Amino acid sequence: MQQCYGSIIRRQRHFIRCLGGDRCNNSSSDTLLLLNDNTRMQSVMSRSNPAIEADALSILRSISPTLDSTKHKGQAGKIAVVGGCREYTGAPYFSAISALKIGADLSHVICTKDAAPVIKSYSPELIVHPLLEESYSVRDEDRQSVATVVLAEVDKWMERFDCLVIGPGLGRDPFLLDCVSDIMKHARRSNVPMVIDGDGLFLVTNRLDLVSGYPLAVLTPNVNEYKRLVQKVLNCEVNDQDGPEQLLSLASSIGGVTILRKGQSDNISDGKEVRSVSIFGSPRRCGGQGDILSGSVAVFLAWARKLVDKEGHTLNPTMLGCIAGSALMRKAASLAFEDKKRSTLTTDIIECLGRSLEDICPVG
Repeated sequence: MQQCYGSIIRRQRHFIRCLGGDRCNNSSSDTLLLLNDNTRMQSVMSRSNPAIEADALSILRSISPTLDSTKHKGQAGKIAVVGGCREYTGAPYFSAISALKIGADLSHVICTKDAAPVIKSYSPELIVHPLLEESYSVRDEDRQSVATVVLAEVDKWMERFDCLVIGPGLGRDPFLLDCVSDIMKHARRSNVPMVIDGDGLFLVTNRLDLVSGYPLAVLTPNVNEYKRLVQKVLNCEVNDQDGPEQLLSLASSIGGVTILRKGQSDNISDGKEVRSVSIFGSPRRCGGQGDILSGSVAVFLAWARKLVDKEGHTLNPTMLGCIAGSALMRKAASLAFEDKKRSTLTTDIIECLGRSLEDICPVG
């Protein structure tokens, strides 16, 4: 039992250091953690500066599960991407295949019927569900019944998913967005985490009720998406001089969702604290990197949530997932750029995900 307590203490102290908190190494801090671990960790994090650099690599190592022969298929994560329509089939593929490359056991794509054959052709590794419909294929009088069928079909799979990625390649068809809104409401009732990117951010910016007050929601806006969120929620313009404070206010105003603001440095806030990830990175800005990030965050969020639930403390798994996902994506982009320079493509970065994770967190 004493060894068990010691292991818990070491991991909790490690998490605190990773998040930029306590630097104390004496025995009294051990005692405080043992007696009141949750309260101690929260007070430590609240004392830190609002935009401190996270120890992203240590967090990544801490939440990445070990590989051993006793585990079965599915224990390392089951991710589902909700997105993909006639015009956009690459984005959901990038997100879903990135989840597999990082280490998720299963990766699903829930897309429109037109997109499904194309996405299936990209990789036999993905489980593709052609369930969604667009307005052009549904008569007005049939919309309610079709929407009910779509939700019922998705519901058959919902309890199997450890995290949803909402938005890559989704498009902005009104009927399609209504169906996805229903899926998000159901995921929220089922307590399934959601990473929202791309056109999913267009949806929630106009329907904040879908994520407001849901602590397992992660928003990953780029420059323009962040600008629209700030204008909508805070009724002002983006203020980069007070960027961390504004990000903190935005996340808090939406009710404690976690926001990963992408940029030269990725800034992350859950409305209580702000952490920054600026290690690695690439000057190449090819389209699709955000899709890789959304898949990465989904996997690490799922892993962090299992770890946090198992060990019984109150560190926020969405913050841990965002920090780890950001670090790995930036590392892979850096490696790809070293090799390809200006010709770096999203597929090159995806191929570097496995090597990046192995460099940071070796299996052996």
